[in-house]
Amino acid sequence: MTDVADLQTHGWVADGFEGVREAFDRNFAEGKEVGAAFSAYHRGRKVADLWGGVADVATGRPWEEDSLILVFSTTKGATAVCANLLAQDGRLDVEAPVAEYWPEFARNGKDDVTVAHLLSHQAGLAWVDGELTAEEALSWEPVIEALENQKPHWAPGSQHGYHATTYGWLVGEVIRRVAGRSVGAELAERVAGPLGLDFWIGLPEEQEDRVAMLISMLPPSVSADVAATEAAGEPDPIAEMIRQVLGPDTSLGKALAAPGGALADQDIWNSRAMRAAEVPAANGVADARSVARMYAACIGEVDGVRLLDPATLESATTQRTEGPNTVLLDLDIQFGLGFMLRSSLLALGGPRSFGHFGAGGSMGWADPDAELSFGYVMNKMDLGLAGDLRSFSLVEACYQAL
Repeated sequence: MTDVADLQTHGWVADGFEGVREAFDRNFAEGKEVGAAFSAYHRGRKVADLWGGVADVATGRPWEEDSLILVFSTTKGATAVCANLLAQDGRLDVEAPVAEYWPEFARNGKDDVTVAHLLSHQAGLAWVDGELTAEEALSWEPVIEALENQKPHWAPGSQHGYHATTYGWLVGEVIRRVAGRSVGAELAERVAGPLGLDFWIGLPEEQEDRVAMLISMLPPSVSADVAATEAAGEPDPIAEMIRQVLGPDTSLGKALAAPGGALADQDIWNSRAMRAAEVPAANGVADARSVARMYAACIGEVDGVRLLDPATLESATTQRTEGPNTVLLDLDIQFGLGFMLRSSLLALGGPRSFGHFGAGGSMGWADPDAELSFGYVMNKMDLGLAGDLRSFSLVEACYQAL
């Protein structure tokens, strides 16, 4: 197996952004990375494009310029872009009841749930009662039917709680009903195609050999130690901590595993079956430069393409929630129409900054005032729910370069 320390990081930065390269190198030197990539745009122009490390620790395959990785909830930002584009077209009214576009959704007290409730995690549908198999969870219709029949777990609009996986099917079905095609097809046609992005929800099989392999937050040695300790009848503090935060009876545990316990299995996220499916909250596959370029086109023009006009951008990034996020451990994580917004926890960029983080550390973010956007992806997952020091150090270095 190739040692990460033996691999150079690659890519380039624009004049004045040398500190970004230094921060990227430092993450590897300090053992924080195995394989990763980072990209940044300023005023519609790429100013950083970096990659390095190992894409697959089992084979030693290096992280290449064209390597891809599953980005978990960073996917939600792309799904939000698709929904907001339909609103920009005048084809989708975010204040309208979901049932106006998806009549079957109204069952079990959901008549008044609006599209905005779905986009801002206020619908009360963060998980489903019962459990679907892995095959059902990776198919579209079984999940949609489960959500149609689900009764909200709180009065819609009364609070917000992170819809970790169900967000994608809920917003995705609205997109499908309005656009007449799946989220993955809409992303390809409206976003990835015009901008030349390597960003898929539903990865084509011919792209599989480019995908890097995710590394679990808990190394196998730690998992084995926990199992051995508990098998001996001794309490294990790591296992207890995980149960308190992510256990099957916790709101966050249920939200992350919805609509079936199979999605809680780390191995499934490294599978072809997962990457081939459309799970628009969590299974996008991309590289860093595509994430950064998408966000750059949300706040300005990139090579003649702009995604969200100023009015749509303002609507999409206006705060729709307040108070603690009742699923995300009561943390101060606030939402607009599908995007995470700057808050006391996400004190990143200027007051109008927005984007989305993914489990393990990936992120896409934009600051309209500074005219900056970022994309960061990696395979070594960290425990942070909303980014970690690796990406924060890279973003901070970009601001220092201005």
